[in-house]
Amino acid sequence: MLEFWRLALESARNFDGDDGYAMSSHIALQGLTAIFPFLIFVTSLAGFFGAQKMADDAAGTFFDIWPPQVSGPILNEIHRVLSARHGGLLTLSAALAVYFSSSGVEALRTALNRAYGVKETRPWWRLRLQSIGYVLIGALALLSLTLLLVLGPVIWAGLLRLAPALEPASHLVAWGRYLVATIILLVALIVAHRVLPNARIRLCDCAPGIALTFGAWMIFALAFSAYLSRFAFNYVATYAGLASVMIAIVFLYALGAIFIYGAELNEAVARARQARGMKKGGTEAPP
Repeated sequence: MLEFWRLALESARNFDGDDGYAMSSHIALQGLTAIFPFLIFVTSLAGFFGAQKMADDAAGTFFDIWPPQVSGPILNEIHRVLSARHGGLLTLSAALAVYFSSSGVEALRTALNRAYGVKETRPWWRLRLQSIGYVLIGALALLSLTLLLVLGPVIWAGLLRLAPALEPASHLVAWGRYLVATIILLVALIVAHRVLPNARIRLCDCAPGIALTFGAWMIFALAFSAYLSRFAFNYVATYAGLASVMIAIVFLYALGAIFIYGAELNEAVARARQARGMKKGGTEAPP
């Protein structure tokens, strides 16, 4: 237990030393500005496949596990944007949407490089292409998840007609969307830690930070939702018409800070393992 608190304190010090607060702000702003172009691209992609209705459902799926006080105002604005025509898949607006969405990935990359103590040496164009690739994969994954959520109840209804004995398990199917969203979130965290930084991070090395990040995100989302349900008027009184924007920024800022702290925890754990290994081998640990 003492070792745990020592690592937690060391991670907090490193978070501060690596400009974690500034990087959290960077992630929050880039994340907020990346959401709109990302969903614009998803709309164009859905239109290309002739599934425009799916784009509206995809926007709701994207915010499925966000607190409603945070996602509600953003969804309203996004639906206004999505109600306008953006042209086909290969229009300039869709191409720009992909590029600007990739800036959110680059913000995560910069934060992870700092947390893991590595310098970026890869060509900028390769990094940008990689980020764009993740945006494309994310868009396809979001549409696939939306399609699954739309077809899931239909398939389940057909199964119930064939096997009515499955009726008691219907409540489990209702929770299936949250299970799928959880799996996708965990996979995204694993990919981010293993691929984005300019270092080879093994799964066992990034597991502590991922577990902490996921758990802390869920706890914070519930706590922030409960706080807003009682004290949202504080934001309205302070920021007036900008209240919904500030709520979203504060929410994303906290998520970014937790994400960076998780990476700092991984680095602290890795250093502790290295120090123990050197002590067993009779060599002195590096400073």
